[in-house]
Amino acid sequence: MRAVFIQGAEEHPAAFCYQVNGSCPRTVHTLGIQLVIYLACAAGMLIIVLGNLFVAFAVSYFKALHTPTNFLLLSLALADMFLGLLVLPLSTIRSVESCWFFGDFLCRLHTYLDTLFCLTSIFHLCFISIDRHCAICDPLLYPSKFTVRVALRYILAGWGVPATYTSFFLYTDMVETRLSQWLEEKPCVGTCQLLLNKFWGWLNFPLFFVPCLIMISLYVKIFVVATRQAQQITTLSNSLAGAAKHERKAAKTLGIAVGIYLLCWLPFTIDTMVDSLLHFVTPPLVFDIFIWFAYFNSACNPIIYVFSYRWFRKALKLTLSQKVFSPQTRTVDLYQE
Repeated sequence: MRAVFIQGAEEHPAAFCYQVNGSCPRTVHTLGIQLVIYLACAAGMLIIVLGNLFVAFAVSYFKALHTPTNFLLLSLALADMFLGLLVLPLSTIRSVESCWFFGDFLCRLHTYLDTLFCLTSIFHLCFISIDRHCAICDPLLYPSKFTVRVALRYILAGWGVPATYTSFFLYTDMVETRLSQWLEEKPCVGTCQLLLNKFWGWLNFPLFFVPCLIMISLYVKIFVVATRQAQQITTLSNSLAGAAKHERKAAKTLGIAVGIYLLCWLPFTIDTMVDSLLHFVTPPLVFDIFIWFAYFNSACNPIIYVFSYRWFRKALKLTLSQKVFSPQTRTVDLYQE
């Protein structure tokens, strides 16, 4: 991922990251600006970690939530939580200090985890879209077609494919030996700048947009079918009508999550692709805003669930009231009105 810098109103660009030849220039912020940025990033990381930790806990603990869709949500929450725990602390320091002080090994590992968790998120959202499409468009066969075993296969693919892809480019000599013509000049000392090349920008383009096109096309079809079902709902029995309404609401909620994901990641993805053609002319401040706007998406899903899912609010209430320690609480029907 590209080296990320942030510039404040009061700064001293004459400083360098290291007192050696070829060192990166360093932007030194005033103490007040540093504290504001650190506090803002710390608050964001706290929301990401605690929010997604609760989603993972709720789905794991309450038996009523042991469904294929919710297992995908649990895996998605773990990816976002690990991003907040393992990636964002070092990203915060890099943004504030405008330098990388943690060596080549941690730089490579940080880039690996960053790419892994972000790609895992979009793969999971794509799989959730497929799940919702089956539930809305083929409701009679959905219970037999999308089982827990199928969900687990999707989860393995959602983690395995990004892990293999990222390892291939970060921990093999493919980039240096076979793609050297795409590489930019050697980065300065004090930056965590791996895979900053034209090839990387264009390779990430289909990895983002192909799943996005799949999700958009599926949700368009879901919307059409759900609208038709709403018009026919008066002819259904109360139980079938309630089930159809529940599935449509779940599809709507997850559609909102997908829309926010696209909104958060689209600026960064387009900038990465276009910037590679223009020899990386995006101002550091603008690029930093794009990447943190993308990171912010990891905090959005738990917030969406609070306003959209009754089961999430009930699980949160039971946990905060400490009733979760009662053995009977584990079997509570969180979907009951």
